[in-house]
Amino acid sequence: MSASRSPTRPFAAIVDEHGPVVMRVVRALLGPADADDAWSETFLSALEAYPRLRPDSNVRGWLVTIAHRKAIDQLRGKARRAVPAGDLPEPRPVDDPLDVSLLERDPDLWGALEALPFKQRAAVAYHHLAGMPYAEIGALIESNESAARRSAADGIANLRKTYGRGTPS
Repeated sequence: MSASRSPTRPFAAIVDEHGPVVMRVVRALLGPADADDAWSETFLSALEAYPRLRPDSNVRGWLVTIAHRKAIDQLRGKARRAVPAGDLPEPRPVDDPLDVSLLERDPDLWGALEALPFKQRAAVAYHHLAGMPYAEIGALIESNESAARRSAADGIANLRKTYGRGTPS
């Protein structure tokens, strides 16, 4: 491969620029507990493939596609693993409250998002957190642009119905 075809930006700059978007997407798809692993796996895979990326590529879309695949892998793996009842993860200490995602700060929002069917959850995350166009989302969720738009709209409508309901006192 010629040097002119490989990307010219250092990979660290790509991580700095797109890392927060990828983290928001994997948190929305997997929840706070599994997001760190998916984020790391996304960037490890991306680092390996980065030298072959065309210079005119949509880097954000490329990274979100990798993150999508890593999230699917984790969901499939989780479905195959037995989970002991009663074990809860310890809350992680917060060093910088501005660094904590809304999903981590608001378990009700994560619960409402988690209750959505996967395609709705994915469409909401990809469009509203990653800013991806519906045509790209449709390809990611093995659908089409109008179905992706519908999934995102249905997801937002369902979130509006369920999120923020008060818990019984």
